[in-house]
Amino acid sequence: MNYPVEQQFAVPPAPAPTFVGQGTAVEQSRAVAEVQAAVVVARQFPRNEAMAVQKMRTGFAQHSLAVRSFFRFSRGGSTVSGETIQFAKELARCWTNIHYGVHELRRDDAAGESEMQAWAWDLETNERASTTFIVPHSRWTKSNGSSRLEDPRDVYENNSNNGARRLREMIFSVLPDWFREQAKTIATNTLEKGQGDKPLAQRAADCIAHFEGLGVTVEQLEENRARPSEKWTNLDLGQLSIISESIRRGEVTVDEEFPQQRVTAGEIRQQHEQQASQPAATEGPSADGTQSWPTARQAGSGAES
Repeated sequence: MNYPVEQQFAVPPAPAPTFVGQGTAVEQSRAVAEVQAAVVVARQFPRNEAMAVQKMRTGFAQHSLAVRSFFRFSRGGSTVSGETIQFAKELARCWTNIHYGVHELRRDDAAGESEMQAWAWDLETNERASTTFIVPHSRWTKSNGSSRLEDPRDVYENNSNNGARRLREMIFSVLPDWFREQAKTIATNTLEKGQGDKPLAQRAADCIAHFEGLGVTVEQLEENRARPSEKWTNLDLGQLSIISESIRRGEVTVDEEFPQQRVTAGEIRQQHEQQASQPAATEGPSADGTQSWPTARQAGSGAES
């Protein structure tokens, strides 16, 4: 019997589950009803953009939020900086009617990876952004390279960190650019002004004392800022605040941001050559009749202190 071509090459449908638990059915119905209710509420209570801008200005004028709004770390000999996930979530809260989240779609412990999805949705404009990505269950360090993660807690934290970075970009993609730029300017100005009404010199002294507790010297801070501490500006102190917060979050280490000054073999060799090229002092009277005596280094162990 000759069957139509469509039937000959038809792909059979995937078998549907024969049983759906009551809990699963209730959760599916609840999720659908929650999305429908959120859309209805967003249409009934649309955002007030003027109020959203005012809330944003008030929020990022707080030093505690501004210091958590930026990150900074070193990679490949260059510095990477930008806004944090806390910055993005605060913008979404102020803008209102924004839903966002991160889902773990699949975890494969045998292959050592998780499939995840990050998304953001503006309920008013129906603008939605999502991305699906694979997160390997591994951690890379400069000293040990790539290492497999076996502890479920480590896997969870690794997935959360990778998901937060994608979620940040999804939130930014559904927000107006001008809203984000205004928030960056206000947060930067808040960092530059510092906390309280302390004078600039007092804030610089507090900053130096804070970094000394982390094992960073004044010389290292001045080298990082490329100017002496008495000439630091509000911008310098703001950048140091961002570095301090990045160190606290573990995004960068103290040694990476403030490398120790090491003397190389070439510098030692050059120093010895310069010393050898200098004429050694001799004993006895000089041309003007004065007596010249060897120094302690030239006299060696026989020199008296």
